[in-house]
Amino acid sequence: MLITVTRTGGFAGGEQTASLETECRSDQLELERLAERALSGESPAGQGPVPDGFSYVVRVDSKLVELQDPYLTEDQRQLIDIVLAAVA
Repeated sequence: MLITVTRTGGFAGGEQTASLETECRSDQLELERLAERALSGESPAGQGPVPDGFSYVVRVDSKLVELQDPYLTEDQRQLIDIVLAAVA
């Protein structure tokens, strides 16, 4: 499973993209389950973008969701953090 996260916005208005391939990872099943929950779960009701907040595009294989901070579920936030940390 290929998971890609693109983060835009924030105070500096920059963009960061990171990808993570779950194949051959020791935590493969856990990451794939987390990704499925993150994409299937409804985001908490948002009121639109927050000034200086982050926007995310999360792609898991062919599925894509657009998310806004701070309106993320715990699973969505955890998945985003794991993928972005993988390239740090």
